[in-house]
Amino acid sequence: MNDSRKPSPLRKRPMKLSTTVSLMLGTVILVVLLSVHFLYVVQIGNVTREGVKDKALAAARTLAASPDIQRGLTLPPDSNIIQPIAMAVQKNNGLLFVVVTNMQGRRYSHPNPQAINQHFIGDDLNAALQGHENIAVNKGILDEALRVFTPVYNGQRQQIGVVAIGISLSSVTQQINHSRWDILWTVLFGTLVGATGAVCLVTVLKRLLFGLEPYEISALFEQRQAMLQSIREGVIAVDDQAQVTLINEEARQLCMGSTAADAGNIIANLRDVLRNNIARQDEEIHVNGRILLSNTVPVRSNGAVLGAICTFRDKTEVTQLMQRMNGMVNYVDNLRAHSHEFMNKLHVILGLLHMKSYTQLEDYILKTANNYQTEIGSLLLRIKSPVVAGFLLSKINHASDTGHQLTLNEDSFLPESSNEKQVSTLITVLGNLIENAFEAMSGQPEGEVNVLLHYHNGWLACEVSDDGPGIPAAHLDAIFEKGFSAKGERRGMGLFLTRQQTLSIGGEIIVESEPGVYTQFLVQLPWDGGNIRAC
Repeated sequence: MNDSRKPSPLRKRPMKLSTTVSLMLGTVILVVLLSVHFLYVVQIGNVTREGVKDKALAAARTLAASPDIQRGLTLPPDSNIIQPIAMAVQKNNGLLFVVVTNMQGRRYSHPNPQAINQHFIGDDLNAALQGHENIAVNKGILDEALRVFTPVYNGQRQQIGVVAIGISLSSVTQQINHSRWDILWTVLFGTLVGATGAVCLVTVLKRLLFGLEPYEISALFEQRQAMLQSIREGVIAVDDQAQVTLINEEARQLCMGSTAADAGNIIANLRDVLRNNIARQDEEIHVNGRILLSNTVPVRSNGAVLGAICTFRDKTEVTQLMQRMNGMVNYVDNLRAHSHEFMNKLHVILGLLHMKSYTQLEDYILKTANNYQTEIGSLLLRIKSPVVAGFLLSKINHASDTGHQLTLNEDSFLPESSNEKQVSTLITVLGNLIENAFEAMSGQPEGEVNVLLHYHNGWLACEVSDDGPGIPAAHLDAIFEKGFSAKGERRGMGLFLTRQQTLSIGGEIIVESEPGVYTQFLVQLPWDGGNIRAC
């Protein structure tokens, strides 16, 4: 059976930088030099022809003005006056011929003495016989030549003849070709210089590009872009002028909708690092109600600071996960503790059965059932979220250990929510408010904290009250500010985070307090509890 699959073609390997630059520069230099060569050759040809023409025309005019030529034209052609002069001029100037004719076109001179007194060959003589200088290319009995014709006048300004001078075109071509060889050597020298420059340029470029080829740089750039967009951390980079040069998609998402003040926190960190050249590690930044954990470092090259990079991630997600884990752990620990207690009670029941003390057994079972219904069964019936239930159980046990009492109001009802952010926010709110209440009552021998959770039509009302010392009226407006605390330095974050996370999901929080009597926090949170209504 033949395999119909065709092998995939091999990927064509791109040319190296040295090859690409050399070919490009070589092509440019070659085109430029050839263009210059062509223009120069054309110019040299024109200049050479003009020079030869001017040379022949000057010689013809000189001969036409010679008294000996004028006198010789008044005599017969075989008088041998003009021939010696013409031959001397021809020899000294490297001319093909010097011919002097009378008005009938009869030659008075010629390189071939036998052609003297014969008629000049060529119609290009006619214009000169009519008193006009003429330049033409024609062929007579000699080689093809560039021919110049000048009229000859006597002392009375009457035309008595014509001077014709010819220069062989082969000699003109020879002069042009000689100039071309000079140009060719110039082109070769230019090519050598260009090749040397290309090698030097490639060497410098390779050094600047760390020895990488262009396709390798392109691949690295694509990998870098893919990496920046795929990581779960936000990345913002600035240059030495604090201008943003890079921001990945995660950073855009985290900063989307942020106020100028929030975004300014990140830019302020970057500018501070640029100014002080000192990295800032593991700092918390508040943006859009979220806590971002940021690291800002300077970018250096050869000891100089080229910019700075800030990487940050949402600490809220980690915090929410930890809170959820703690709630589950607390729930499991409480169940384990109650299971041990229940096993002990089973041993008591078994002992009473062996002793056949049925009356005591009945009383013990009824008392145990009532205690379970009061402590755990009642809580699980009202609090449907296992995470929140475990959290409240742990707080109830913690309160009893500290000598205080935490009570869940009998009218409380909390349906389970699939929104993890709402659950995390509720745990943060309850945790901070309950702990603050315990700390406020730490100087009292007894104290009670009461919690009420009431759900109705998508909203959860939370009330946390205590009979502690209360909050002075002058502090009621400041307790939610970051860093404000009456407990000492490095405190004042709990209520700040409580208010910030409450507002971030669209809730609200208010406080009422009467010093020496009570303190009550009222919190409204949106709660995805379906269509369940309060019982």
